Amino acid sequence: MFDPVHLRTFLAVASTLSFTQAAQQLGISQPSVSQHIRRLEEAAGRQLLQRDTRAVTLTDNGEAMAGFARSILAAHDEATSYFTGSAMRGRLRFGAADDLALAQLPAVLRAFRQLHPRINLELTVTQTRTLLRRLEANQLDLVFIKEFPGEAVGRVVRRDRLVWIGVPGTQVPPDEPIPLITYSAPSVSRVTALRVLAESGRPWRISCKTLEVNGVLAAVRAGIGVAVFPSSLVPPDLQALPVSVGLPELGDIDFTLVANPRSPAEPVEALTSSILGQPFAARPAAAPAPAQ
Repeated sequence: MFDPVHLRTFLAVASTLSFTQAAQQLGISQPSVSQHIRRLEEAAGRQLLQRDTRAVTLTDNGEAMAGFARSILAAHDEATSYFTGSAMRGRLRFGAADDLALAQLPAVLRAFRQLHPRINLELTVTQTRTLLRRLEANQLDLVFIKEFPGEAVGRVVRRDRLVWIGVPGTQVPPDEPIPLITYSAPSVSRVTALRVLAESGRPWRISCKTLEVNGVLAAVRAGIGVAVFPSSLVPPDLQALPVSVGLPELGDIDFTLVANPRSPAEPVEALTSSILGQPFAARPAAAPAPAQ
């Protein structure tokens, strides 16, 4: 009833909320994306997407179809692999930025291992710049990282907004240096924080420096300072700080996949397709508190 090609196209649109980005990910034209979505809606007899000049959103039926589509495609791929005798083998060295690894990545990797049990999946979790260096040194096959919009060298999985986070009720007195919790350099979030603070003329001090995301979150939970985080990944016990706190806007960040051109293409593309089919938001971030 549902064409796997149409389902893959629908998941690409659902994950990017953009017909243009979906077409780029899939390597097809935008009219083809529109045609696939129309045929899937005809097959389902329901409207799956709402689209206007400003945005694309999923309807309730679209949310349901996204779940069914992932299950259908996983079963389809598993059956294809089984009956064609084309089960992939070998090693896949995958790296992920540590905050991205907090989200839905574990479930995706678990499903990937079940679908491709003969692939030896090796996982490296560290900072974006370190992962890129290891990719360039041919030590990794595929990395899932954060890049600045307009500077991305990989395939964009989704775009997110960077926010300042702290414990609920956090205040930052305007006449005092901002206490920053940051990764050690190099770090995309650290670079962003220091740039926007310099541009806004706000003084700051490093109150905690750590190598990994759990250290950042522990320091924020202890009330040591504020940190920069993707809005979709903010834990429920922390808060995206409201505008009333007076911190400058941070802008957007892209979650991207960068492949090693020297690596075997088949396992890299298989994991890429698995990740592109996911929304990659751990849970909706808590809404910023209203301005006081």
